[in-house]
Amino acid sequence: MNIDQKKYLLTKEGISKLKEELNHLINVKRPEVIKSIQEAREQGDLSENADYDAAKNTQHEIEKRIEEIHEILNYAEIIKTKKSDELKVKVGSTVTIYDSSERKESEYEIVGEVEADPDHNKISNLSPLAKAILNKTVGTQVEIHGVEEPYKIKILKITY
Repeated sequence: MNIDQKKYLLTKEGISKLKEELNHLINVKRPEVIKSIQEAREQGDLSENADYDAAKNTQHEIEKRIEEIHEILNYAEIIKTKKSDELKVKVGSTVTIYDSSERKESEYEIVGEVEADPDHNKISNLSPLAKAILNKTVGTQVEIHGVEEPYKIKILKITY
């Protein structure tokens, strides 16, 4: 592996989802777009054929995504979490925090950037919140910077 090569932190679930997506792209989407290109070619003049252009653009996007998934899977590092005597926030842990500015509790899973999905409370280990709480323990209070308005949180619970 190239020393400068990026590692992609992924959960086992994240790797499984990427493999499913890759399989779908290769075995379903790619053949569909090839068929669309063939049908568009049969229409004649390709210089003014919008269907052909659209199919070629779609093919390019599919091939680009296939290449991207291969890259991620080739350099994936599975997030391993171990229980220890002192629970610390790590990539792969789920953390319950109390946000004092919003006066509410929230729960987040810390994942690698590839799996980040804020709509499902999966935040990247590179996000300001995750950076501030990594390696911290229950009861720790921290101020989150790197956002428009810094805010304070307290770690209430850590699970693996």
